[in-house]
Parts: sequence; structure tokens; C-alpha cells
Amino acid sequence: MRVRYDEEADALYIKLQEGGYHESDEIKDGFILDYDINGNIIGIEILDASTHLAVADLSTVNFEITRPLVKAAEKSHGPV
Repeated sequence: MRVRYDEEADALYIKLQEGGYHESDEIKDGFILDYDINGNIIGIEILDASTHLAVADLSTVNFEITRPLVKAAEKSHGPV
């Protein structure tokens, strides 16, 4: 997962997974979901991000996991 903020465009993009882009759907004004060919969400874009998020929050991203990712670990390394 990658998070990128483009200050000039005032757009926040969250890439959830790698994959070829197929289409987008604007689910709410300025909130866009990107899909792959199979209909999986691969990214989220927020336009005019500074109007939806505090500017201080756009400069720092915290990623918190509240439980072990057992299923993800099993997929990539076998049973844990």
C-alpha cells in the first residue's frame, strides 16, 4: 500500500494494491475509486484533499495494525 499527496494538485491517492487500471467510479464529489479488470478496488483518490483533511495530517501518515496479519503472512510464507 502506498499513500501519496500531490500538494500542487491537492490530491491524495491511496494505492491499495498493484494491478492494471481498468476504470474509475466517482462515488461522491471528489472521491474516486479505481478498479482493475476484475472489479477489485486498487486505489482511492481524494480531490481537493485539504478541504476534507487537516493539512497537518497530509504531511504525516500513520499506519496502525491492531492485530497480527495471519492470513496475509500465510499467503506469502505458508502457515505461521
